[in-house]
Amino acid sequence: MTIAKEVTPYDSTPGAPEVPYYTPQQPIPAGTFIESNDDPNAPAPAIFTPLKIGPMTIQNRIGVSPMCQYSADNFHATRFHEIHYGAMVTRGPGITIVEATAVSREGVLSPHDLGIWTDLHAESLKPIVDYAHSQGQKIAVQLGHGGRKANGQPIFLHLEQYADESVGGLPPKDIVAPSAIPYRPYGNLVTPRELSTKDIHRIIADFGSAAKRAVEISGFDALEIHGAHGYLITEFLSPVSNKRTDEYGGSFENRVRFLSEIIDAIKSQIDTSRIPLFVRFSAVENSVDPEGWDIEDSKKLADILIEKGISLIDVSSGGNDYRQKSRAELSKSQREPMHVPFARELKKHVGDKIVVACVGQLEDKPEIDNKYIEDGVFDLALVGRGFLREPGLVWQFADKLNVRVAQSLQYSWGFWPNRKQITDLIERSERELAKEKEQQN
Repeated sequence: MTIAKEVTPYDSTPGAPEVPYYTPQQPIPAGTFIESNDDPNAPAPAIFTPLKIGPMTIQNRIGVSPMCQYSADNFHATRFHEIHYGAMVTRGPGITIVEATAVSREGVLSPHDLGIWTDLHAESLKPIVDYAHSQGQKIAVQLGHGGRKANGQPIFLHLEQYADESVGGLPPKDIVAPSAIPYRPYGNLVTPRELSTKDIHRIIADFGSAAKRAVEISGFDALEIHGAHGYLITEFLSPVSNKRTDEYGGSFENRVRFLSEIIDAIKSQIDTSRIPLFVRFSAVENSVDPEGWDIEDSKKLADILIEKGISLIDVSSGGNDYRQKSRAELSKSQREPMHVPFARELKKHVGDKIVVACVGQLEDKPEIDNKYIEDGVFDLALVGRGFLREPGLVWQFADKLNVRVAQSLQYSWGFWPNRKQITDLIERSERELAKEKEQQN
């Protein structure tokens, strides 16, 4: 049954045009700063100030990090995903990044992960995007390929167990990597087949086609390239996993070629003056191998990404070498969240040339996250587990920082803002937008 979307005569609030059902059109995005509880004239804390990421501006600096949910049906998004992401975007993160979504069939992380190598896959993601837009929120998707770590079991079943054909996986011969080196010798993941140059070019083209679908069919506002955690792009970047002797292996320049050509393929398919590109990468490999990727490599990569017009780097670490230090050990030795030191070094290196996001253990102390942003350690805090535990984490951060932020109309009736504050915020937003356009001209 189709429910009419037209507004009834007694309802003065128009419906959001992005969805085929009634939900009130939001005057301002949830998560927008209103005022401090202590001083109505005080400025917003740094974490609740807007952030410009290339052509896009978000209302605060708290984002939902991509997190695999292992709930796809034949690699399509389901109603579970609509509910899962809807619960978070309604409550106002600056941006939500949908979980790792495979650009090729052999690149899925498990038989229950999302894919986007067909139009039907992209169409299954569209209701999630449309709902986010109906709430005035920005949403991105992470595009990736698992390489030698593809076709594993969902993590709640086994951390490193190959998913064979009996559970919907692929035969071992279809698992590919830059070199035929297993992730863990004598482990439960298979030894991959070394990619031919022809297959490399095919996967590069797959990234471009996936990006086009994500924008033109699904409608995402931004795209993130997954170059971290030991998946295919990381495998090309690191000399630990890349032993090739052709143009895609050996020197630093050759090892970054795969990622560079993926960016070119995506830029040939979408309008990057309208859709910003992000790249997540492991800033350090945490490996005992002296050849392992380190922070100096990441600085050189960041320079390349700036030249290629990437709008944001998403700083993580590890995942490519089974001999790496544990995350708990890393955090303990650093006495701060595990990726903060790497984000700090990269931000110091790149300055304001590119937005720097940091992920990992940022969910519990918003006052410390705010100080990091205030001090220029990084620009955007990406949180994963915190949003799983509390979809209203942005609201919780605001309460802990003793400030008021806008909520969706459905939730704001018992809280803030009131109607006058909404009007004032709209007028303020319009003034700021006009000023920004004037400066651009």
